[in-house]
Amino acid sequence: MQETRPAWLSSPPLYSAFQIPGSRKAQTNISVESAAAEQLRGPEVRRYPGAGAGAGARAGRWRPGSSECGCPAGGSSYPSGLQLHLPFRWDFSHRETIPPDSHFLPSRKTVEPLEYYRRFLKENCRPDGRELGEFRTTTVNVGSIGTADGSSLVKLGNTTVICGIKAEFGAPPTDAPDKGYIVPNVDLSPLCSWRFRSGPPGEEAQVASQFIADVIENSQIIQKEDLCISPGKLAWVLYCDLICLNHDGNILDACTFALLAALKNVQLPEVNINEETALAEVNLKKKSYLNIRTHPVATSFAVFDDTLLIVDPTEEEEHLATGTLTVVMDEEGKLCCLHKPGGSGLTGAKLQDCMSRAVTRHKEVKKLMDEVFKSMKPK
Repeated sequence: MQETRPAWLSSPPLYSAFQIPGSRKAQTNISVESAAAEQLRGPEVRRYPGAGAGAGARAGRWRPGSSECGCPAGGSSYPSGLQLHLPFRWDFSHRETIPPDSHFLPSRKTVEPLEYYRRFLKENCRPDGRELGEFRTTTVNVGSIGTADGSSLVKLGNTTVICGIKAEFGAPPTDAPDKGYIVPNVDLSPLCSWRFRSGPPGEEAQVASQFIADVIENSQIIQKEDLCISPGKLAWVLYCDLICLNHDGNILDACTFALLAALKNVQLPEVNINEETALAEVNLKKKSYLNIRTHPVATSFAVFDDTLLIVDPTEEEEHLATGTLTVVMDEEGKLCCLHKPGGSGLTGAKLQDCMSRAVTRHKEVKKLMDEVFKSMKPK
């Protein structure tokens, strides 16, 4: 019969020492236990009558020849003589507390990520601890790039976007000689995520750039007539480069916020056209801010199982969702842009709910932006 170590002895043994298997003479089984075991059981140097490897086992001792120690079972099969067993420790590292519901185990996230998320969503929470309608921490910093005419850095959780705006001279378009240009470009490089590769802009980057262009056009954030210096001759061209430093989902919200903050930070010098030479004269001592007419703010949602809505999705949530939706609202509660790249449909009630949440989100972002610009010292 195989003997096991007493369950009440929690301290692991330091050494399981010498035994003489196969001898009919009285043998000695010596074990050195921990201090706690010595207090409970007394001295561990004992003599047991009998023969063979089972002599110590009959007294309730652990038998080195058992399969528990990794040695061949049946110590009596060893030839007579001194057999030294290497130090043995009981390994309790495999013991871990298992929650009542194994669906919440981190290992299940790898095996069945969708089911893993559903277990959290049923409890009206998310794996990162947020509620379904809770946004990640949002921070903004303006004037981050000293060589740009306007810049900002926005962090939405782990998603980080930096926007730099460079102003140059250009000829107005022939079909609108009294207007300037705003040229946005979103760069999703391998720096921000393993999903992107070097080379020409990918599909996601092109979609994001077009989305920003639509927001600028539909919201009338800046009247392009304000960028005209001389009708038909000279106008400002604002190149807005949005570079994603870390992509953890909801890139459209971060880009829209970064663009708005950078535009509010732009200062353009005074430019006059010399009538005699027909050349532009730039006065760098006199600079003025752009006239920001509206403040569009984007709010993104992810749809799970065609019914459940969560705000500000992470990158993993976007891939697991059955659809996404981005709503852009201004301070007057007007819908500036609606972006839905396929996926599951939404009812009218769900869409109205998204718009209501977008209005609330706009107030939060606008308040944050006002606090940032009020804290800036005028140059």
